[in-house]
Amino acid sequence: MMAMSNSLSLLVRGLSTSTARPAAMVKAPIQVFGVAGRYATALYSAASKEKKLDAVEKDLNALQGVIDGNTNLQDLLKNPIITRAEKKSVVLGVLKEQKASPLVTNLVDLLGDNNRLGVVSGVAKTFSDIMSAHRGEVICEVTTAKALDASTMKSLQEALKMFLKKGETLKLNTKVDPALIGGMVVNVGDRFVDMSTASKINRMAALIRQPL
Repeated sequence: MMAMSNSLSLLVRGLSTSTARPAAMVKAPIQVFGVAGRYATALYSAASKEKKLDAVEKDLNALQGVIDGNTNLQDLLKNPIITRAEKKSVVLGVLKEQKASPLVTNLVDLLGDNNRLGVVSGVAKTFSDIMSAHRGEVICEVTTAKALDASTMKSLQEALKMFLKKGETLKLNTKVDPALIGGMVVNVGDRFVDMSTASKINRMAALIRQPL
């Protein structure tokens, strides 16, 4: 635990734009994991201290939008043959065009130097999750076999609000997966409910396969 704390402190120091002695880590509102989680947590702490959380979130979302819309950039970030310096130069060029925050520029510098630019999208997604928690939003992901109509969506939102605590708001993301056949799969915070037809069929098939 101490080693992890020291590692995060070093990351925060690397991200900070201030030359002053760094203050204590600002704790993120939720715990996140993995390499992307460590960088996102450090970025949250650094941005909190500099009161730049909203600006950093905006810049990361803009960068992610460029990556999502450019398959060549996606391939470049994944290509092991291209040097870390070349990758970093390209991404820094995107940030320069966007006039991004120095904190986000420092993030890309660190990721590039540590040969971690392949996780930049993961950092952006994780930082977005941290910011949702910071605003008191509870992220809910609902996957259905077909798109929900307005009436069903309204009923679903009302039902999901029952999971919320005082001061929390619902952030609902919906996806369509025809493989579910029917019903839905719901993720609310750390809760998971599988009410899909496909899941029911799989359970029935498993029972049928059991020896008598």
